[in-house]
Amino acid sequence: MDKFKKIWIVILLITIPFIGGMIVGDRMDRAVSTNLPANQEKESQRELPRMDELNKLIEENYLFDVDEKKVEESVYKGLFEGLGDPYSVYLNEEEYQSLMESTSGKYAGVGIVVSVSEDNFITVVSPIEGTPAAEAGIRTGDKIVQVDETSYTGKQMDDAVDKMRGEPNTDVILTISRPVKDKADEVFDVTLTRRIIQTHTVKSQILNGNIGYITINQFDENTYKEFSSEYEKVKSEGATGIILDLRNNPGGVLPITVQIADMLLPEGPIVKTVDKKGNEQIESSEASMEDQPMTVLVNQGSASASEILAGALKDYGRAVIIGETSFGKGIVQRIFPLSENVETGPGVKLTISEYYTPKGTKIHGVGVEPDIKIELDKEITELGPDHLDQDEQLQEAITNITERIR
Repeated sequence: MDKFKKIWIVILLITIPFIGGMIVGDRMDRAVSTNLPANQEKESQRELPRMDELNKLIEENYLFDVDEKKVEESVYKGLFEGLGDPYSVYLNEEEYQSLMESTSGKYAGVGIVVSVSEDNFITVVSPIEGTPAAEAGIRTGDKIVQVDETSYTGKQMDDAVDKMRGEPNTDVILTISRPVKDKADEVFDVTLTRRIIQTHTVKSQILNGNIGYITINQFDENTYKEFSSEYEKVKSEGATGIILDLRNNPGGVLPITVQIADMLLPEGPIVKTVDKKGNEQIESSEASMEDQPMTVLVNQGSASASEILAGALKDYGRAVIIGETSFGKGIVQRIFPLSENVETGPGVKLTISEYYTPKGTKIHGVGVEPDIKIELDKEITELGPDHLDQDEQLQEAITNITERIR
């Protein structure tokens, strides 16, 4: 049991300064740790006075054999669970590698983005277009209460996500609790077949001859390249105004979002992040920009990085925002590798700062308010030009942009 006395020292090494970047949604940047001074190590050990006592109790009284690796990992996870923040977690090797895969634009799973609700449920931010979850009718706001008949709370979100992933062509059963207006929640099972999720995040088409309709369903490492290409494509096809659809976009890679914002905004700040010490970091755009009139669509499934983009476009008066108040995830996590091999893990995902729009507007827990608010019936799940007859938000966006490009 001597090994366990060292666990707390290792854990507390996590809290020291790191070199690295930020994540919004599940964006991963890497950081490298240094060593704590000897006097800080001693102080850290004194802060956990019961550790030796508990070790001794287990050593002298516990009936069964001890899996030291499992106990060690549980101690690490327990420390971060004590923060009460579902976005701050210890990641074992498997979980760390899974998170890295999710930002690469290709992984095996069901294509669903989740967060933790205020009532501690795993809640769907959005299904990813063209994936098993979207095809099965999973909706924003659905609560996942079980995965393969195992119950999970919001605190166990990462475990549930890990279980939803797996080998391609294998099934996973999700138990969904779906809110129903003025009635009890509808609870049902849905069987999804996992497959390789290789996302193409940007699509475009021309509407009414001169409106470029561009949708971004998430921000991964390829999104800026795809967006630039699709933007130039609609311009070459005669677009004089742009509708940018960010509905059900759960966020993603912050630097990619900043690149797209830089393309659309005049010179000035794009987003400001503030840490616990009040230190500010500002991402800014350069003077050159695309200047076509623009309308942006958002809804409750627009979260994190998509809120950064929508919020910046709104603050500059660069676009009219139409739809529903966005999700309201305005905090930033950083990934800290705890191994010399930063590709394999383990590591820690830790909330380190909060972000604000260029005018200093808080987003976390609030969301981006649209300039023109139009709420769709919750039963409407199909959006976009192919479903224009029921998509009143897009109808309004077309009317708005048409009036501005005459």
